[in-house]
Amino acid sequence: MQVTVSAHEDTRRLLVLAVDDELPGLDQLKHCLEANPVVGRVVPAVDASEALRLLGSEDDEIRIRKERGLPPVDAVFADINMPGLSGMEMSRVFASLNPAPVLVFVTGHATEAVNAFDLGAVDYVLKPARQERIDKAIARVMEKLQSAPFREVAPVEDGAKADDEVIPVELAGTTKLIPRSSVRWVEAQGDYARLYTNEGSHLVRIPLAQLEERWEKAGFVRIHRSFLVSLHLITELRMGQGGYQVVIGNEEKVLPVSRRHTRELKDRLVGSSRAG
Repeated sequence: MQVTVSAHEDTRRLLVLAVDDELPGLDQLKHCLEANPVVGRVVPAVDASEALRLLGSEDDEIRIRKERGLPPVDAVFADINMPGLSGMEMSRVFASLNPAPVLVFVTGHATEAVNAFDLGAVDYVLKPARQERIDKAIARVMEKLQSAPFREVAPVEDGAKADDEVIPVELAGTTKLIPRSSVRWVEAQGDYARLYTNEGSHLVRIPLAQLEERWEKAGFVRIHRSFLVSLHLITELRMGQGGYQVVIGNEEKVLPVSRRHTRELKDRLVGSSRAG
């Protein structure tokens, strides 16, 4: 049977993420994936933390895919038992994306098969990975892509809730998953951004301009070259000594509003008020 990649472009081949903390297993999996003619590129990751960093990756291909409303990769082939976040926990994050990549587990343990298929995995491959078995898994990935082709993400209608993106944050050698809905405001710090939540702040290697673009439809608005704010948490816009300021939530956090962003902010606040 001839396989086409009609879920994207006719000439496009699959972008696949391979995750395994054991290097021999990762090398073997990568080799088998690359040997399949419908796989165009394999991105290897040695653990779940490295894999989740793809969600904020500056990789050109991944960035363009997300801009087009596609998942960061077509498919994730992942081990389950890994230090830190398990492959199952990592895959729940990928499965929550909209649209989500196709999931395949490659593991030495058969006991998690039920949980894997509950997550929507299309296959569960036991190690050691062999070419014919990986080829069969890729065929199932292609069937999934062709039966439910990815579409551009539609704008969020007024009053609708945007899908809650998850941001992986490195903290003392572990990866913490921060839901976007918990972020109150963001401050630029060079090529990094600091996310402020009720529980504290977290530094991530994502430029503020990139978060502004990704989170606009989720209700975040740029008020200053250094600040991005969740619009629905603004309780007051007032004139201060140096210009306009906004008050965030009940904690009376005050942030500056630059002159160039004042008009847009007022328009967004008025539009939000009318929608409410």
